[in-house]
Amino acid sequence: MDKVLKTLKLIENQVKKFNVPYLKDIFHKKDPFRILVSCILSTRTKDAITERATKRLFEVADTPFKIAKLSLRHLQNLIYPVGFYHNKAKILLDLNKKIIKDFKGKVPASKEDLLKLKRVGEKCANLVLGLGFKIPSICVDTHVHRISNRLGWVETKTPFATAKDLKKIIPQKYWIKLNTLLVAFGQNICKPISPLCSKCKVDKNNLCPKNQVVFRR
Repeated sequence: MDKVLKTLKLIENQVKKFNVPYLKDIFHKKDPFRILVSCILSTRTKDAITERATKRLFEVADTPFKIAKLSLRHLQNLIYPVGFYHNKAKILLDLNKKIIKDFKGKVPASKEDLLKLKRVGEKCANLVLGLGFKIPSICVDTHVHRISNRLGWVETKTPFATAKDLKKIIPQKYWIKLNTLLVAFGQNICKPISPLCSKCKVDKNNLCPKNQVVFRR
């Protein structure tokens, strides 16, 4: 636990100088609805594109009721060019209609109810719970899964297993912000291929076993 906590503090200190991950302004508002929609749009899409698309959408429709009233074509145009925007527009319409019908227009604050929403999985549900409702949750995306295994914190094959094991070793005060810290760390230092180990404070303190690290030649 002491080693993990020391590593987390080093990462937290190092990522302060970076523009910590996507949609920072939206996350800062702590709006569960905006976080939910942003998470859905972000799948297989670069952060900068997600941010612009989300901003366009919320300038026109920033509630479930307003989005549900949009035509499919209008919604597609607003979120273009996020990945699979045709399909995501349909998902957003269905999702918001369900939120209106089943939850009176408010994003539910329980994982069980969030997972009932179309295309909302563990990652998105935990992100909404943590950042939107301040309910301690660990959101595991590709960065969190990769870095947690690379650092030797866990030995897992799936994000679901990673989240389960991280809860055993990560202090709860870090659960909500773990995703934000490791995404920033993963985008700028601990990259998937050829990580910048020479600039990494964790590596300089001999806290990284470099599990499964690949360097491009």
